[in-house]
Amino acid sequence: ANRGAFDMSLMHKRRLFHLRKLSKIKRKKYHPLIHKIHKEHKISKRTLFYVKEYGKHANVPKTIIKESIRILILASIISLFGGIAIEKIKNVFITIIPFIILLPILNDLVGDFGTIISSKFSTMLHEGKVIRRWWKQPEILKLYYQMVIIAGIGAIIASLLSLGISGFFGGLSAEISYKIFLICFIDVLFLVNLIFIVSIISGIYIYRKKEDPNNFLIPISTSVADFANMVVLSILIILFF
Repeated sequence: ANRGAFDMSLMHKRRLFHLRKLSKIKRKKYHPLIHKIHKEHKISKRTLFYVKEYGKHANVPKTIIKESIRILILASIISLFGGIAIEKIKNVFITIIPFIILLPILNDLVGDFGTIISSKFSTMLHEGKVIRRWWKQPEILKLYYQMVIIAGIGAIIASLLSLGISGFFGGLSAEISYKIFLICFIDVLFLVNLIFIVSIISGIYIYRKKEDPNNFLIPISTSVADFANMVVLSILIILFF
């Protein structure tokens, strides 16, 4: 019994020694020690990833800001181009009150979708639930169907809300109301699919580069959602009106 306790104590000390050594390795550099610890002590590679990337030597807020700032700048530039698309159809946009109400609602809605999809997919990546044929993964398919259903319900509520509020400023014909409803529905469903594809492709690429997807995916997906929402909305308005 004493021998077994001694061996366990020795193994624990060796594990702590290796983890401390790993935490001092320079960030963004893969080290053979990761594989050695994983194989010898049966510690998850995801745990070792966080020990190396966010150990005591690391300034976590500084790391997150440093990795996210470039994406945030890019996101701001992308959003500017979305505003140009709205500028092209401002005359139609201003004359139909529901669109003025819909734009901020839809921007917020698709931005939330981007946050949810990105955060959940990042978690799946770290938990090792994403394999090569990710499109056949039950959890990814479940997330996709959930988001499509939520998006459909959100589009219905948003369009009804905008039409209801605009009713106080004057009624709209049934034809225009139907077009507004259809534009809202198509816009939201298209964007959910776009965000899903962007989040998955970007997430897998970032994760394979040994970076933390949590620091990148949400800014990427929300900026793409904002930009695409304004562009798609502009295209649909031109097509329907």
